[in-house]
Amino acid sequence: MRARRRLSAHAERGSGGVLALAVVALLALVALAVAGVGGALAARQRVVAAADAGALAAADTALGIHPGVPCAVAAEVVAAHDAELVACDVEGVVATVTAGATIAGVEARATARAGPPR
Repeated sequence: MRARRRLSAHAERGSGGVLALAVVALLALVALAVAGVGGALAARQRVVAAADAGALAAADTALGIHPGVPCAVAAEVVAAHDAELVACDVEGVVATVTAGATIAGVEARATARAGPPR
């Protein structure tokens, strides 16, 4: 009976190293997934910021604070944020801008409004 116990204990030698390697691989996989999600969220915020800044620039231009055409100015501001202008609507001094960008093959869009309160 002792021979079997020694054989069994000897057969499991080194299994802790394999288990540790599996845990390290799993942690690396989770870290990569979290980094990917974090990158996508950061890119989404970039699109939101582009829409906000574009709407403010268009509203300022509509008010006469800055020279130019409101939607053209909004397009320049949105492009400076590495996004593209999807839609721009100016009614009086109220500007509504939609910006978009492709993030890892998925399109992200954000819409912002700037002007006096409703």
